[in-house]
Amino acid sequence: MEQVDCIVAGAGVIGLAIARGLAAQGLDTLILEAADTIGTETSSRNSEVIHAGIHYPQGSLKARLCVAGRDMLYRYAMERSIPHRRCGKLIVATDEAQEPVLATIRAGAAACDVADLRLLSAAEAQALEPALHCTKALLSPSTGIIDSHALMLTLLGDAEENGAMLSLNTRIVSGRIEAGQIVLQTTDTASGESFEIATSRLVNAAGLGAVALAGALEGFDRRSLPTLRYAKGNYFSVAGRAPFSHLVYPVPEPGGLGVHLTLDLAGTARFGPDVEWTDVLDYRVDPTRGERFYAAIRKYWPELADGSLQPAYSGIRPKLSGPGEANSDFVIQDASIHGIAGLVNLFGIESPGLTSSLAIAEHVTRILAPARERTDVAAVS
Repeated sequence: MEQVDCIVAGAGVIGLAIARGLAAQGLDTLILEAADTIGTETSSRNSEVIHAGIHYPQGSLKARLCVAGRDMLYRYAMERSIPHRRCGKLIVATDEAQEPVLATIRAGAAACDVADLRLLSAAEAQALEPALHCTKALLSPSTGIIDSHALMLTLLGDAEENGAMLSLNTRIVSGRIEAGQIVLQTTDTASGESFEIATSRLVNAAGLGAVALAGALEGFDRRSLPTLRYAKGNYFSVAGRAPFSHLVYPVPEPGGLGVHLTLDLAGTARFGPDVEWTDVLDYRVDPTRGERFYAAIRKYWPELADGSLQPAYSGIRPKLSGPGEANSDFVIQDASIHGIAGLVNLFGIESPGLTSSLAIAEHVTRILAPARERTDVAAVS
């Protein structure tokens, strides 16, 4: 039976960032990915926004890791020439009744060390975005966008340069805790061949499959498993080029941040996501859902033409909270919670997971790197 120092389950942006961190500490690291390429689920089906850290509760993992991860990600993207742009974001009130919410958002952001938000009048906001309708707005200059696939390829390259290996088409079927080791039973999805591999450190970064993977480990106390829910977010694009250079978000609404406008690096506008609760991994976008986007978008872009929205793509978020419930925090479980040495489970890593990826990696690396190897963990970020 093969033995490695570390196994990272999942080759999305979180798994790749963690593998990079562990491999940089000299640990023999193997990345197992069930799909035939990296980042096929949540990591490649999002808005690619670098979040500033505005909307998360003070002291939460989301707040702390987003702010730290944002700075790490901008620095890493600049150092490694990963395509990105610090384009900024406008959070807009479209009537006077919404204006007090902007003050609440600004105060909450400041409590989370996001101190660069500027309150703009309607005229100041429209000087930046002439097509925009609002009564007031908050400008977040630290918000940006990034090429998520280029980021993942760079993280993988760094990990492999330090000796990490990637095994695609490799599904973890089950596992067991045995004599201080975690033994995994895996199947090659292409050939059907099965094999066992043992490790002293397992990072469960399987995203939508993370709860199921932890539940398949014999000896793991299932009382430590959260309930996972799938929240599908549909995106629509606009025909032609939208007249915006900033991201535009309405004030938050129950269940999410509303139908917002994001841009890709080519300047194409995308609107979404909405929230569609589902039990299946079906990424098809129902074109009829776009009809309800028009009224929401026209509150801040009145000139949106009839018939201009078209289905773009969808993503599914691994939610730990359901309809009508407060948004849950990231859950990063180590032995202090579940009692199994060397096992780290990452549950509910939704937005701002992309922004937080390097900070999450640093956090997990500190947990798993041997004490003598922790002296320069931050250097890998």
